[in-house]
This record gives sequence, structure tokens and C-alpha cells, in this order.
Amino acid sequence: MSVTTAANPRTLRLNATDNVRVAIDTILPGSIVEGVTASQRVPKGHKIAVTGIAEGSPVLKFGQIIGFAKTAIAPGEWVHEHNCGMSEFDRDYQFAEGAHDDGLLPLAERRHFDGYHRPNGKVGTRNYIGILTSVNCSATVARYIADAFNRSDILKDYPNVDGVVAFVHGQGCGMGGSGEGYETLERTQWGYAAHPNLAGVLVVGLGCEVFQIPRLMKQYNLVEHDGFRTMTIQESGGTRKTIEAGIAVIKDMLPAANAYKRQATPVSEIMVGLQCGGSDGYSGITANPALGYASDILVKHGGTTILSETPEIYGAEHLLTRRAANREVGEKLVGLIQWWEDYTERNRGEMNNNPSPGNKLGGLTTILEKSLGAAAKGGTSTLRGVYKYAEPVDTHGFVYMDSPGYDPAAVTGQIASGANMIVFTTGRGSAAGYKPTPSIKLATNTDVYTRMIDDMDINCGDVLDGVSIEAKGQEIFDEIVAVASGKHSKSEDLGYGDAEFVPWQIGAVM
Repeated sequence: MSVTTAANPRTLRLNATDNVRVAIDTILPGSIVEGVTASQRVPKGHKIAVTGIAEGSPVLKFGQIIGFAKTAIAPGEWVHEHNCGMSEFDRDYQFAEGAHDDGLLPLAERRHFDGYHRPNGKVGTRNYIGILTSVNCSATVARYIADAFNRSDILKDYPNVDGVVAFVHGQGCGMGGSGEGYETLERTQWGYAAHPNLAGVLVVGLGCEVFQIPRLMKQYNLVEHDGFRTMTIQESGGTRKTIEAGIAVIKDMLPAANAYKRQATPVSEIMVGLQCGGSDGYSGITANPALGYASDILVKHGGTTILSETPEIYGAEHLLTRRAANREVGEKLVGLIQWWEDYTERNRGEMNNNPSPGNKLGGLTTILEKSLGAAAKGGTSTLRGVYKYAEPVDTHGFVYMDSPGYDPAAVTGQIASGANMIVFTTGRGSAAGYKPTPSIKLATNTDVYTRMIDDMDINCGDVLDGVSIEAKGQEIFDEIVAVASGKHSKSEDLGYGDAEFVPWQIGAVM
């Protein structure tokens, strides 16, 4: 890293083979970068060519291909979407060739957190009561039931209950009664119904919708009991009567929910959804690799981390397949990539529709570049499993779950799969939370951390000032344990999390 001066701005070369450097400071025309004179202004987080790049030749960052030169690029030029674009290229998947022992710590050396132990053996980090809706038509009723508790003083008598949450959505009818779309919604609903952060669950439907509550219960062997109840508006006698009945059900659940107390628990019971949103040119340099290091620490303690957002590992999947536990796991990941290529094509899109305008303003040029940075959240641990969206994660260690890159939908799937913690990196500034699971926000740069201090939990921008990835990763891991034990994250203090339940909608709306 070079010294900060007007003539010699700070830049980073991330791999010896790279033909671009990343600007830490804004580069002005005439500035000297690695012996090259800048011919254009290069914004912070963006890239400058430090060698000539012939038309059609690969642009390299992280030692990997992030795109191809649309025209010849001279040393000192700003490299972005005006002169760097996508093109097909072969990836060497090297299935399982890099799989290794994750180095699990002896039991006596593993950390503990304070969690809520459920009768089914799962452990929660929060203690909510949830109201699920089978269809959009029951959304208003569910919200009114939840409001009766959250906008009154009823919960003051139940200090161990974090709140009552209505998980409403726009699906459940006008859809096929079978196939990918239906099965995805079904897995999501069941995942929340059985989630360890919920001490009790009420499912509210209309009654005539495609997504029938009895069918869900039969599919997943669910039976009604004191902590799991169902009702429909049509059978209950309409809106007012259903609201009154729902309030009575939740009141009945509160004493049992309040009886749960936090107990010391090995951190092997923590399952973290790894997320990024509003990414920038620093994401793959600061917050994402630091979160990857924290992921590796948690795995060594026996915990589980879930990487997702399949469109945002596109072009970087070969870095994951080579550390798959076996060829079958690696091929499942490649199968997801192929599904997404087909999915975007039949919907007349393309994988490079991602990155977003905000990502591009922050310095990301192609999905290949974004993916290489996003994949860093997964650390270096062996990939132990690959799962469908909202499919229950049944193994410990580092795993992958299929999802869109759209953050609320991706996080909803991770929570349905069992994540009881979310850690979310952002370079542009994300404002969201994900009840019933607490979310820790990591800022990739100090500007965003300072500007959005009420939203950001940890500043990773100081990595650019010399803090090591290892030290920042340890800080993130310590924060995961603290928040899992009850410390509030910034998004919780702000009250986020009631509007971010967004099951992935696949298929025709009819």
C-alpha cells in the first residue's frame, strides 16, 4: 500500500497477477500509481489499469477474471463498465481437490453463548412468538393481532418474550398447487414454524387459498398443541372475530414463552447466515474477507455458516467447488449455477443484470467482480453441503443454500433453513433487519460507518488503515457470540424486522 499524498494516492493490488489496482483514495489525473500516470479521475473503490490491456483480453482482480476489455485499455485509465464487460470463459472446478480438515477445536476450548433451549433440541438466540400467514389475504388480520401486543403494555408482564411478529407475504394464491414455486413457499413456511427463535406460532389463513394449512401440516407432520395453533378467517367468522380469537391464542402462549430462560450453550448451536447488500469496491477487500475469517472461527468451534445468493457467486463458483467435501457436493453447486443460467434466459434476463446501479457507483463493474468479493464471506473452510432454498441445514460447518441475490428473499431462506443469526456486510449502506433472527451490520468503509452510525454495528473500513483481517474477524466473531447471547444489534434497536419476510416467488402468477 502506497503513502497518501496528492500525487501518490493510496491504492491496492490484490494479487501479483492483477492488471488493475483499487483506489483507496480518489485518483486525480496526473497522479502517479505504481509508476503509472493516471490519465483520468478514478473514484474511491474503483479500478485503474496499471498495465496495458488489449481489446478482448481479461481484466484481472483478486488474481481472477472480472471481465474483458471492450477496447484497448492504456495504463493509467479508469477501468469500469465503459471499457470492461462480460464474456463467457471456462472455469476449472477442480472438484474437492482443496477439501481439508477444518481443524475443530477440542470441546474444552470451545466458546459458549446464552441461548433458549427448545423441546425439539434446537437452540434459539431470541424468544419471539410468530404469526404466519398462508396467503396475502390474511396479512392484515395477522398484523392487527401482532399490533395488539406490540402497541400496548401487555408484554411488560412477560420480560423474556422479545415480541410478537407477523410474517406476512404476497403469495399463497394465484399460483400453481405443485412445482418449484409451491414447494419453495411450503419449505419456507415450515422452516419458520419450526424455527428455534420462535417460542410459539399461530398460522392464520383465509380458508379458500391454494396454499392450504392442513396440507402443510400433513406434509411436515405438524400437529396442533399449546405452542402451535392455526385458524382461518372464513371459519372463525370474519375479520373482527379472527382478530379477537388470535389475540386470545397469543395470550395463552405468553406464559409458556416467558418461562424460557437463557442457558449456557456451546457455540456449535449458532448457525449464521452470511449476507451482503449494497456492496461496493471495498466489500471484497475489507468486510467480506473479515466475515470469512469469522466464519472459519465459528466452524472451528463446531458452528455452522450459510453462504447464499447464487447470482452473486456466479463466476466465483470454481473457488467453492475446489474446496467441496466431495465431488457430489461440488456438482450440486454447479447444478445451481446452471439452473440460474436457464432461469434468467427464459425470463429474458442475464446474470450480469446484477450488479445494481449502486454497486456500480461503488466501483463494481461486472457480476464476476461482485461475486469474487461476495464469495469471500465463506472464508476458507471446506464446503460441507449444498441446499435448496429454505431446505433444513442438517450438518455443521460451512454450507451453501440457493437463493436470489435480493437480500430480503435470501435472508428469509437462510432463516427458514435454520439460521439463528445473520451477519450482513454493506458498502453503500443497508437499512434492514430480519426478525426473528438478529442481524449484525458490517460497514465496508469508514465513510458509510460514520454516516450511518445508528445502523452499523462494526466498521471494517479500518482494514484499509492497517487493521488485520484476522483481528477484524475475531472482533466479528466476538460480536456474534455477544448478540446471540442477548445483546441488541443496531437494527433491533431501530425496530427493523417486521417487513423483511419475503419468500422467494418462483413461477407464474395466475
